[in-house]
Formats: sequence, C-alpha cells, structure tokens
Amino acid sequence: MTEVTGPVAKRILVTGGTGLVGKAIEKVVADGEGRPDEKWIFVSSRDADLTNAAETKALFEQHKPTHVIHLAAMVGGLFKNIRYNLDFWRRNVHINDNVLHSAYETGVQKVVSCLSTCIFPDKTTYPIDESMIHNGPPHSSNFGYSYAKRMIDIQNRGYFEQHGCRFTAVIPTNVFGPHDNFNIKDGHVLPGLIHKVYLAKQSGSPLTVWGTGKPRRQFIYSLDLARLFLWVLREYDEVEPIILSVGEEDEVSIKEAAEAIVEAMDFRGELVFDATKADGQFKKTASNAKLRRYLPSFQFTPFRQAVKETCAWFSANYANARK
Repeated sequence: MTEVTGPVAKRILVTGGTGLVGKAIEKVVADGEGRPDEKWIFVSSRDADLTNAAETKALFEQHKPTHVIHLAAMVGGLFKNIRYNLDFWRRNVHINDNVLHSAYETGVQKVVSCLSTCIFPDKTTYPIDESMIHNGPPHSSNFGYSYAKRMIDIQNRGYFEQHGCRFTAVIPTNVFGPHDNFNIKDGHVLPGLIHKVYLAKQSGSPLTVWGTGKPRRQFIYSLDLARLFLWVLREYDEVEPIILSVGEEDEVSIKEAAEAIVEAMDFRGELVFDATKADGQFKKTASNAKLRRYLPSFQFTPFRQAVKETCAWFSANYANARK
C-alpha cells in the first residue's frame, strides 16, 4: 500500500473492533483490501463504555471519524438470550442510541450498523427479505436483542428524514470464523460445536449436540462478510438495510454443520443429539436477491472450506481463543 502524503480522506471507526467481524475486517484491510485514502481505527469496550453517552461522545471527539462501522453489541447464543432478554434489550438500545447520536453530532458522513436475521418475525413466509423486518413479533427466545436491533432501522430512517444522514444497516445470516466466541454455554451454535468437538476429541468421549439437529441455517464466513462490509461502506447508498448472505440453496442443517466440523477436526467418536434441549427457530431462510442485484458475481467461500479454516484457527489458538 502506498503511503498517504496528503490528508486522509476517510477516517473509519469500527466499534466492536476486536470481535468476530471486526477482526475479519481488520484482516481483509491488512491483506490488501484497504485503500490509501482510508485510515482504519478499531476500538473495543476497553476504549469506551458505549452504554455511557459521555464516554461514547468522547470517543468520537477523540478519533473524529468520517465513517463508522458499528459492530459493538451485547451478543450471545440461544440459551443466554433466553435467560437475559431484558439485559439484551437495555444494553443494546443504549449502545445503539449513543453511537448513532454521537455520529450525528460529530458530523459522520456514513454509518453502517450490523443487524441480524433473528430480528425478523417468528411467524412469516420464506424466504425473508429486507421489507419484512417489522411485520410481526420476533421469536420469543431472543425478543430483547431482536427489538433492540430493529430499532437501529427506525433510527436510521429518522436521522435520514430529519437530518439527511446516510446511516444504513446490514443484516448478515449466521456469522462464523476465526476470533469467534467459542463458549459452549453462551456462544453461537457453530463455534460452540467446534469447541465441543475439540474437547470430545481430547477426552475420547461422544459428541453431544443440543437439540434434534434438524433446524436449518445460512452460515456466512466472517472474511466474506468483511469484504461485503467494505463494499457497503464504499458503494451502497440506500438507507434501507441489505441482507448479506449466501443463497437459499446453501442453507445447512445443524446436523450437517456438526458433521462438517467432525470431518474438519477428524473426530472419530460417536455423534449424539440431545432432543431434550431446545432447538430455537426451525429456520429463518433469507433471500440474498437484493445483494445479488448489486453484486451478481460475488464469490462466497464454500461452507466446508470455511469450517475447516475456522477449526484450524481454533486448534492453533486454543489457549487464547474466547471460550
């Protein structure tokens, strides 16, 4: 990358910069996708408590970003959501309001926030698309997180209509990859399974997967999502959100995901499904038709290859991985 001799045109602040997606963006930028006129600033909860309005404002005044990728959130898997719906609502509403309002007050040109497909109505038709976000209540298991994330879309519209702000949001399907949270109890399904397979292989015990294995999900590799985030930041001009996902045909069952991990980690033991544990939503198939209209030839990493790379990263970084 050539040195920037003049002033940097874009100062891009990434909240949640040390998490799964933040680390993926940092890697993609470092590997040559960054541009000479961009300065990237990755911050985490150590830099500011984003539930605190004054600390958030101070962070923005310190770094003076022109653009923001907003990834910071309280997140967790199915069972953590079920236990702490109120906490998920309150913390995320505070974080999102503070970030968006600080961006507005400090003259940020564009904010790209990260939503999730779990915000969509529980009772709906499939595939879900960007027009259906507010068509009914989300699944009861994670209503706190889901409603808090939906409110970003409401705020983006409000800031645009009242102040002309170019704030938008992306809706990825289930993200996984290096630097994920591999906590078995509170993490998401794929990293939790990777950790379970690792431990079962070490101890020579069977692998027990919670639930029936029948629910289906679209998984997106964090490095693919990172490349798409850069495109949204630079090229996507709508305030309306956009789903970032592999196609409907690439949906896999939890059983198939578990089998891919078993293969990637060369686990030879027994695979058991504990049907007494909750499955969560059976499916939430999302349409990537809008993304394909913009980027018809974007190449996603094949699922099994992405699983293999993630398992290899976890095994190599087991001591320091979040778990």
